[in-house]
Amino acid sequence: MKQPSPAVPADAARDARLAAYRDLLLRWNATINLVSSRTSADIETRHIADSLQLVPLLPADGPIADLGSGGGLPGIVIAAALPQRDVHLIESDRRKAAFLIEAAGTLRLPHVKVHPRRIEQVRLPPVAAITARALASIDVLLGFAARFLAPGGVAILPKGRTAEQELTTAAADWHFTAERFESRTDPEATILRLSEIRRVRDD
Repeated sequence: MKQPSPAVPADAARDARLAAYRDLLLRWNATINLVSSRTSADIETRHIADSLQLVPLLPADGPIADLGSGGGLPGIVIAAALPQRDVHLIESDRRKAAFLIEAAGTLRLPHVKVHPRRIEQVRLPPVAAITARALASIDVLLGFAARFLAPGGVAILPKGRTAEQELTTAAADWHFTAERFESRTDPEATILRLSEIRRVRDD
């Protein structure tokens, strides 16, 4: 059963950073494909609000790693909401990584670190949470989570209609505790918070 998603508190400074990010994203999107042209007109809800709703589900402290950050969704949005937190953005596409560096500078987010390489090549200190949006299936993402998460860390994963099927598939190889939250921006979507992640064969 899904739980209601926690509300996102009002924050004028955050919203100003997100407005600057929106403008920068749309400007760069004319040159490189950061978000689909189909959804760019609805960027506030489809992308920014959709990413912002992950923030209340994150641990209260500790670094965060966003896998396959693309145009910064949700990584830059999270960093804009939590500017004092260390946020690692992993993106192998050099042009998208260049955008992420530009966005972090424009929004004055000194705790953002962009890693322009494949996820498998990145080495990080243990993080409190990983996020990933429209990147891969849950079983693949849990493999990355096991590499990056500190003990007690969580994976925050927005998923569409295949969420339950992906959880079933992942359970063949992974132990985890799954919490399900309603998406505030898409009635067909679920936000998963997965904890206690470990491979079945490690038992």
